[in-house]
Amino acid sequence: MQLYDEELLKKIQKVDLEAAKFFVSFCKEHNILCYFCGGGCIGAIRHNGFIPWDDDLDFFIPRDDYERLKHVWKDTDRYALLYPTEQYNDHCMFITLRDKKTTMIKPFQRDIDTVHGISIDIFPLDGYPNSKINRFLQIFWGLTYQLFCAQVVPENHGKLTTVLGKTALGVLRSNKLRYRIWKKAEREMSKYRIDDCDAITEICAGPKYMKNRYPKEFFKESLFVPFEDTRMPIPIGYDGYLKMAFGEYMSYPPEEEQMPSHDAVFIDPDETYKSYKGKYYCTKK
Repeated sequence: MQLYDEELLKKIQKVDLEAAKFFVSFCKEHNILCYFCGGGCIGAIRHNGFIPWDDDLDFFIPRDDYERLKHVWKDTDRYALLYPTEQYNDHCMFITLRDKKTTMIKPFQRDIDTVHGISIDIFPLDGYPNSKINRFLQIFWGLTYQLFCAQVVPENHGKLTTVLGKTALGVLRSNKLRYRIWKKAEREMSKYRIDDCDAITEICAGPKYMKNRYPKEFFKESLFVPFEDTRMPIPIGYDGYLKMAFGEYMSYPPEEEQMPSHDAVFIDPDETYKSYKGKYYCTKK
């Protein structure tokens, strides 16, 4: 894996910021509600910009706008919007915005001929059903979706999860069948409209976060706050959201945790990924 130094990290952050500016402008133009989540949101409040050691930016979008984004988006010379379909699967379970003029090759995508640019992750927000039974079913379908869409077994989620995941993928090897299962799961987990529920959840953000129940007022609208040399949107209820998701977010983590959290086979913020085909990705002949 490629190690980061301060110069490389600053270049990655610059690419991320330019992509975020473009994306927010696009969302404004098409009346799509978006806001920073995770580290971008913490950075906006705690640092008025990037967390110094953070290497990416992520967005939340409510489900209706998330689906509409797929239809109104048109790729540009610089940016591509990618998400899983029957014909395309790069082991991501959500939308990613990728910079075509840069390179960031991730370990689980190195055998795929795709846009290996520095990316921003975009997660949908879904309604959290009021019924406990429906909530149980939503989580079941959410886990099913993640397994058969990503088609890799989640790490660090317990031995039972690993065994069940490997067994399911081992038995169901047909890509067509896997696609039918994940589309069924996606419909079932996302059928609870936010307007019909008392709360919101992030069902696509992984097992660690998919159990979170947020008051939907937290995400009713966005609030633009200073971020580096611009202003970026965060949820209007950012304080409640961040405390529920991360605890005392204004406190710094231990020094050993103050480092980039994403692995990459190779990164070049100054050169298109196309220059590295056959060298760092799609190397098998």
